[in-house]
Amino acid sequence: MDVITKNFQEFAENEAKGSSELYYFLSKRVVEDQDLMEIIRKIPATQPKPNLFFASVHYLVSKSDSPLRNYYPSLTEKPLPVEESFKPFKRFALNYKQHLIELFHSKLVQTNEVKRAAYLYPMFLDINVMTNKPLTLIEIGTSAGLLLCLDVYNYEYKEENQLLTVENVQDSLFIQSENKGEKLPSYIRTRLKINNRIGIDLNLVDLTNEEEYEWMLALIWPEHSERRKQFKEASKITNGIQKELYEGDLLELLPKLIQSTSPEDQIVVFHTHVANQFPVQLKMDFEYLLKELSNDRTIYHVYNNMYDTDIHQDLLENGKVVEEKTFNKADGHGRWFYWK
Repeated sequence: MDVITKNFQEFAENEAKGSSELYYFLSKRVVEDQDLMEIIRKIPATQPKPNLFFASVHYLVSKSDSPLRNYYPSLTEKPLPVEESFKPFKRFALNYKQHLIELFHSKLVQTNEVKRAAYLYPMFLDINVMTNKPLTLIEIGTSAGLLLCLDVYNYEYKEENQLLTVENVQDSLFIQSENKGEKLPSYIRTRLKINNRIGIDLNLVDLTNEEEYEWMLALIWPEHSERRKQFKEASKITNGIQKELYEGDLLELLPKLIQSTSPEDQIVVFHTHVANQFPVQLKMDFEYLLKELSNDRTIYHVYNNMYDTDIHQDLLENGKVVEEKTFNKADGHGRWFYWK
C-alpha cells in the first residue's frame, strides 16, 4: 500500500466515518482510480492530501453549475445519494484538473474550527486562575485568528446529561460541546482575562477578502452546516476585536513577540491541528526555542498533534518542562472533549 492510499484510508476511517458520508464514500473510491490518483500526487508533501483535495473540489464546485453540486449538502437542500456521486465527481475533477493543481499550490489546509474553543476555554481559564495573571495568547497557525477571541463566545457544555451554560457576551455566538471527562471546575463561569491576542501564520487569512473567505468555507465539510454557521458568526464577531496577526516564520517571530509582552502577563503559546504539518526538524527547533525562551519568561504550551493526538498543557520554566498535563484526544471539530 502506498502512502497516499494509506492517507485516504486513514482519513476515511478516523475522520470522515460518522462525520461526512460523502467524504467517507469518496475516500474509498478515489484510491482505486489511477486518473484521480495522478491528480492527487500533485499535492505538496507538506499538506494533508485528503483535506486539500476535497476542499479544492468543494471550492470549485461551489462556483460552478456542475451536476456534482447535487451531491453536496452545503450546495443543495436535497442532496442525491452519495453512492451515485463517484462518476460525476471524477468527471468534474478531470475537467478541472488544471484548476485543482493551481489550488494545490496556492491554497493551504488551515484551521478554521471555532468549536475547538470549547476545550481551549477551560484550559486557558485554568491557567488564568492558577497564575492569577491576565493572559497573552500566542497562536501558531492562527489562520484568521478566530480562536484568539474565545472569551467573547458563549458556551453550552453537556455533562452527564446536564447542561452547563457559560455566557460571556450577550447575544454572542453559542458553542455547544460535550465534556466526557471529569466535571469542569467550579470557576468555569469566572471571566477569562486576556490582555493580548497574537497570531502567527505562514499564510494569514483575511476574511474581508471574498476569495479567502470562500476558501475557508470550502474547508468545512459539506454536511457540517453548524460549523459553517458558527464560522460565519465568529467572522463577524471577531472582526472588530483587536488582535495582532503576523505572517512569517514562527522561529523568527516568536522571540521578539514574547520579549515585547508585559511581565505582568502569563504567556500561553498554543496550536491545534497544526503541528502534524511540521517537518520533524521544525518540531525539534520549536521545542528547543520554547525552552530557551522560558529561561526569561514562564511559558505555557498548549497543543496537540506534535507526537500524538492527545491535548497537552506543558509549563516551561528555566529552560525545561517542569509540569505536564495531558487530556485525552478531543473530537477534531470540538464536538466533545475530556476534561481532567
